[in-house]
Amino acid sequence: MDEKPDENFRNRVAASFAKQEVMRTIGADLGRVDYGIIEIEMPFRADLTQQHGFLHAGILSTALDSACGYAALSVMPPDAAVLTIEFKINLLSPGKGSRFLFRGEVTKPGSTIIVSDGRAYALTEGPAKLIASMTGTMMVVRGREGIEG
Repeated sequence: MDEKPDENFRNRVAASFAKQEVMRTIGADLGRVDYGIIEIEMPFRADLTQQHGFLHAGILSTALDSACGYAALSVMPPDAAVLTIEFKINLLSPGKGSRFLFRGEVTKPGSTIIVSDGRAYALTEGPAKLIASMTGTMMVVRGREGIEG
């Protein structure tokens, strides 16, 4: 992790996020973009549920992976890109809400490997409910053809 943030990290994260077709497919929007912390939000959609009407675990995993990955990208130098090399998700409660918030935060920065932790929340009229947690290992990628930002 750079000691001092790259001044352009917010623009790099936003530009990379805009290229992710899967985020557009699930209706997710980039929210908070801070150094080492990213939030992604999305509304509930019935076409993203499993057989019981809860947000599908694959959708939860997808959004949390992106939140953790972009948290890692935000602390990387400008010439680096990010790839997930491993993650573990704990599904804590059914994905039931009108909106969902996915927060990724860098836990352990590094020059080659970065660990990020994520939390998914279901949002309703009451307090936010924690529905999943993730720990992801992210690789800093430099100089690979076809992999940038």
